[in-house]
Amino acid sequence: MPLIRVLAFCTAIAVAAVASGCGATLPQTASITNDASGGAAYPSIASEQPEGVPRPFGVSDEPAKTGREVIANPTVADIMAPSPLPEMSWGNANAPVTIVEYASLTCPHCRNFHLTVYPDFKRRFIDTGKVRYILREFPIGKTSGNATIALRCAPPDKYLDLYGKFMEQQASWVSQEVRLDPIYAVARQVGMTRPQFDACLQNQGMIENLKWVKDRGRKLGIVGTPNFFIGSKLIKKELTIVEIADYVQQAEQHGGTPTAAASP
Repeated sequence: MPLIRVLAFCTAIAVAAVASGCGATLPQTASITNDASGGAAYPSIASEQPEGVPRPFGVSDEPAKTGREVIANPTVADIMAPSPLPEMSWGNANAPVTIVEYASLTCPHCRNFHLTVYPDFKRRFIDTGKVRYILREFPIGKTSGNATIALRCAPPDKYLDLYGKFMEQQASWVSQEVRLDPIYAVARQVGMTRPQFDACLQNQGMIENLKWVKDRGRKLGIVGTPNFFIGSKLIKKELTIVEIADYVQQAEQHGGTPTAAASP
């Protein structure tokens, strides 16, 4: 008896890759390689998913639907609209600046940011109460989607730990076909059992909620990863610690949103 077909929540967006980021459309000949940032490349969106593997993206990765609503200039209220899933956030909830990152687990630029920039960002801005950091899921491709479901099934206090392990170990589990065993091999490192992992991938409610998170991102103008909101300003690139410091300084001086002059 075939597995229950779940609703698509990570269909590829028909938009070219943005500068210094992971685009939502991948070349059909893509293979797993290492790029200059040290992260594994994504799997091809044309690859077939093996029989018996959950399909969180539907039957295939289809182009984004035309006519999707996109808010031209989202407000902080739009960006922080209540979600059906708890926000994964760190730092002072009342910090003067909020930074929201949209990330895909298969994105090498997200990996590079997390491994090379995030530690200093955390030490200088999150731990000191200057910034509230929110991490939101924007999975691109079936492999990222399955890993994302597992990530959300981890206990909240293990979420960032598992996120980091998925990033650090991209080369071991990202492939052209969805391979559940390597994805689980990462998830079990934070104590997840195989029955928990398998049940998680069939959690229809979780999938629906993650679909909402990604659709909200699209509505806010997210087209690739990593994308960041600082206040109400959208930055579509991988940030350096110098740029973050500049944005935070500008945002502190202008009520939580950096000025146009701080744009890259």
